[in-house]
Amino acid sequence: MEFVAALTPKYDVERPGVQLVSSPRHADVLVVKGPITTLTVRPLRIIYEQIPEPKKVIAFGTCACSGGVFDGGYNVIGGVDKVIPVDVKIPGCPAHPGVLLEALAKLAGVKSSG
Repeated sequence: MEFVAALTPKYDVERPGVQLVSSPRHADVLVVKGPITTLTVRPLRIIYEQIPEPKKVIAFGTCACSGGVFDGGYNVIGGVDKVIPVDVKIPGCPAHPGVLLEALAKLAGVKSSG
């Protein structure tokens, strides 16, 4: 829900040029939410490999960063960085949508106004 909140008029990620795309072949940034399980490792690697260079990965939320409360479960491997390289980790449960905008700006090389 926090990721969806970034799409609302309050945060409006589309104004600075961020667009959601349905194909990884048209993406620059992969935002991963949630812990990585044994069943999601292979699809995650496939999606990551389909993104053209230069590609960036954001782990959005504590579950994506470390596995969160699910870490230690029988099928949970942990955070995204156990499977693919992560450029930015945004901790928090829930993670704040405004921090996602800051991370996207950081990846784009835009200086923060605050």
